[in-house]
Amino acid sequence: MVKFSINQTTTMRWSFDEDLVHYQQAGIGAVHLWRRKLWDFGVEKAHHLVEELGLEVSALSWAGGFTGGDGRGYTESLRDAKQALFEAIDLRAKCVVVYSGSRGGHTLNHSRRLLQSAVSEILPIAEEHGISLAIKPMHHGYGTEWSIFRKLEEAIQFTQMIDSPYLKLVLDLYEFGRLPIDRIAWDELVPRLALVQLGDSKAPPRDEPNRCRLGEGQLPLEQWVRRLSEQGYQGYYDVEVIGADVENQPYEGLIEHSLDYFRALETRVNP
Repeated sequence: MVKFSINQTTTMRWSFDEDLVHYQQAGIGAVHLWRRKLWDFGVEKAHHLVEELGLEVSALSWAGGFTGGDGRGYTESLRDAKQALFEAIDLRAKCVVVYSGSRGGHTLNHSRRLLQSAVSEILPIAEEHGISLAIKPMHHGYGTEWSIFRKLEEAIQFTQMIDSPYLKLVLDLYEFGRLPIDRIAWDELVPRLALVQLGDSKAPPRDEPNRCRLGEGQLPLEQWVRRLSEQGYQGYYDVEVIGADVENQPYEGLIEHSLDYFRALETRVNP
């Protein structure tokens, strides 16, 4: 069974409750929540609305910045990550997406030690409540502000080093969908996946992410989903469509197109 989720960044200008009501009316069963919208609406109210609409929370974004690249100190970022986990517990989210933060002025080894220290602090909370911490590597240049992991292999190795079933990865196909599929270490990657993000693009991104409508870009999304399915991935496929190519399109149309594309893809992959 291929499971569909939609990321709240896709409908950035809508409010939290507008997002959820529109998603549910469109027939979408799961949502990837964005914490800034969540805070504006209120965690307790969000919990009740999610339950009322019968939605699942595929993920909560985001926690991290432990390397200090976003202007916060380590202690502040760690405190925020714990708060994110408690929010995820309240909302019964499947995972919390974690960005390490940029390398900044640190050596790469020191940046990894900071991340490892933070993960070691918050992982017991995640394990106790059955929520995954999902590290997100970012391949493209703008990602240096967000993550020290530029390659999938680096992120996989980090999760293997700590070796907890609740420390996992996000695979964003917008970031890594141009990698040769036959060169992926599937037996190492798939067991570590908490979430796969579906994104398409008409050209490799440069300074800013620019995702086009699914199926209208260059990425072989069907090949990826087919191989992931064959390798046993059973988690959510989270759709994030945001960027210059879609910024003037009505959100209702983006939602409908994304869901139609996904349903057709599911039929082809699992006939």
